[in-house]
Amino acid sequence: MAFDIDMIKKVYANFGSRVDAARKIVGRPLTLSEKILYAHLWDGDPKKSFSRGTDYVDFAPDRVAMQDATAQMALLQFMQAGRPQVAVPSTVHCDHLITAKEGASIDLPHAKTESAEVFDFLSSVSNKYGIGFWKPGAGIIHQVVLENYAFPGGLMIGTDSHTVNAGGLGMIAIGVGGADACDVMAGLPWELKFPKLIGVKLTGKLNGWTAAKDVILKVAGILTVKGGTGAIVEYFGDGAVNLSCTGKGTICNMGAEIGATTSTFGYDESMERYLRSTDRNDVADEANKIKEYLTGDAEVYADPENYFDQVIEIDLDTLEPYLNGPFTPDLATPVSQMKVEAEKNGWPLKVEWGLIGSCTNSSYEDLSRAASIANQAISKGLVTKAEFGINPGSEQVRYTADRDGYLKTFEDLNATIFTNACGPCIGMWDRTGAEKAEKNTIVHSFNRNFAKRADGNPNTFAFVASPEMVAAIAIAGDLGFNPLTDTLTNDKGEQIKLDPPTGFELPTKGFAVEDAGYQAPAEDGSNVEVLVSPTSHRLQLLDPFTPWEGTDLKGLKLLIKAKGKCTTDHISMAGPWLKFRGHLDNISNNMLIGAVNYFNDKTDNVKNELTGEYGPVPATQRDYKAAGFGSIVIGDENYGEGSSREHAAMEPRHLGVRAVLVKSFARIHETNLKKQGMLGLTFADKDDYDKILEGDTIDILGLTEFAPDKPLTLVLHHLDGTQEQFPVNHSYNAQQIDWFKAGGALNIIRAEAAAKAGV
Repeated sequence: MAFDIDMIKKVYANFGSRVDAARKIVGRPLTLSEKILYAHLWDGDPKKSFSRGTDYVDFAPDRVAMQDATAQMALLQFMQAGRPQVAVPSTVHCDHLITAKEGASIDLPHAKTESAEVFDFLSSVSNKYGIGFWKPGAGIIHQVVLENYAFPGGLMIGTDSHTVNAGGLGMIAIGVGGADACDVMAGLPWELKFPKLIGVKLTGKLNGWTAAKDVILKVAGILTVKGGTGAIVEYFGDGAVNLSCTGKGTICNMGAEIGATTSTFGYDESMERYLRSTDRNDVADEANKIKEYLTGDAEVYADPENYFDQVIEIDLDTLEPYLNGPFTPDLATPVSQMKVEAEKNGWPLKVEWGLIGSCTNSSYEDLSRAASIANQAISKGLVTKAEFGINPGSEQVRYTADRDGYLKTFEDLNATIFTNACGPCIGMWDRTGAEKAEKNTIVHSFNRNFAKRADGNPNTFAFVASPEMVAAIAIAGDLGFNPLTDTLTNDKGEQIKLDPPTGFELPTKGFAVEDAGYQAPAEDGSNVEVLVSPTSHRLQLLDPFTPWEGTDLKGLKLLIKAKGKCTTDHISMAGPWLKFRGHLDNISNNMLIGAVNYFNDKTDNVKNELTGEYGPVPATQRDYKAAGFGSIVIGDENYGEGSSREHAAMEPRHLGVRAVLVKSFARIHETNLKKQGMLGLTFADKDDYDKILEGDTIDILGLTEFAPDKPLTLVLHHLDGTQEQFPVNHSYNAQQIDWFKAGGALNIIRAEAAAKAGV
């Protein structure tokens, strides 16, 4: 039986009538995305048509999911909200704080000891507030959600950008910051600008070496890392129906890498098969009752150009396998062209590691297909030229794959089986030799490959591919190897060609598990104590941020003018810094240390205007704060792309940065800045970025009349005594301006709770 079945039945009971009402109000057939959004309006039945990309809308999500790294800050904030229990079903998943090094049997016990106080905090706070808790080793959040919580037509948010994985089961699932999660858990509406819609029509059927991963690798090449910003990507067509449910999840998952708000597929038989295979017959039965509402209207898919803002068509019959990278997930190269491209660009052809897993590609189907390649290598006398690592997606997947012999096949090929956790995908990889910073190549089935992402080495060239392609290239040890055409030499000197992968959508003997790793919360948590030691270096209770002082901001120091790509990894690195995700002051020592200073092309090296010396960004900002100066950060395009981590907004706020001015923002990061009471501004004229000089003192004028759609004015005071000024834009609505004035959205929630309690 499914978790929260009563909630799901309630959603379905109102779904059809709300969709019918929305169709009448909008006056046309609806996409699936529109159906789900209109069915989840905070005010209930739809009463007006919303403009895509323009209207801010309040929604009522069905559930919240949090991973251990982001859950710490989300729940530290929730503890201040004054609520006795979460208002919607919520879960915490311990998957980020586990280093991959020796293998699961050693790494998992080490993590449980090393991060005991964090896991104990998350366990106790979950127990107190009615939150489901998944223990370390239970699995990666998005695979566990797909197996247990996702349901067609639902709306969920999660404190991880790859929450979008649940679109594989027909949800609208969106990554957010912890403050958004806190709002929803506190029983408040969740605000989102009504998304634009991108339709991707899939025809044909995957064959040979091509996998579901190749669909999103190609889409990423088409749309780039920001082409989906502000939009939902909706997949449809006979090709979509031909994909497995977990294959759909893979495609939706990596949609975060094109900046999409989320991605989704209509309910079909593959989803029903997956629900029934994962012991959710009750969900499948309920979904079948309203299945015509759980996909886009037929008229939409017959004439998509009239209903979507952009339409892409991909023929799965002719789709090639892809390798994307290095250093960005949208640099798409067909496998057949990789050797030429690598030689032309100086990418190392020798592959040092092949890694399979992450929330993107760690399902039973993924492991079975990769194992079919590994099994061929063993039977045909081949050995891996590269090292090989596997991260199963959940304990259920691991247990079942082990029962069916797949893990032994990998081990027979000298693969290391890491914990059911994120591991290298989010920088939790203690890779031997990475500290030497040598130029090298790895291939993996993860979703991101930014510099330093996996192992901290800026010279690791990482390429993204399907699990089966990763297996083949790891065996060959050659980035230019094309298994469709090339051969390998076995131990007898024979030329061996690998056959295309085979596998199973679902286990023929069903899923099995002894202990899935779930801990249910106390029915009454009022007497549960949540302990946070005042001397802990891992956890720190939060103090409220200071409200706006009611004046324009003058005399701001220029902290850094960031050059080029500046992701949340650059602003708040993961890897070893994950240990401080619950301690705002300690983790603030990584603030912007990965950003490139425009004025000297160095990282973590900026001019301190108080001393005239160059030094680390966090230390410089601490000096400004101690001296009573606010500061401003300047950024380039798509600033804050990547992870949903709100630490990238909270750290600058904590250290006294008052504003971030960029050419353009990634959606989640811009929202996170707003939630924390920061000013997130954009250049009205992007060429004004070039006017900002080292040593500038900056004023932001117009805040006393801060209003929606009304630009502010930036004044530059140059060192030579001259001044320049120009307008800067913002996207704040009235409610978000209130967040700014109050010093953050949480201050408003806390005040409301206190007023309600009569405090």
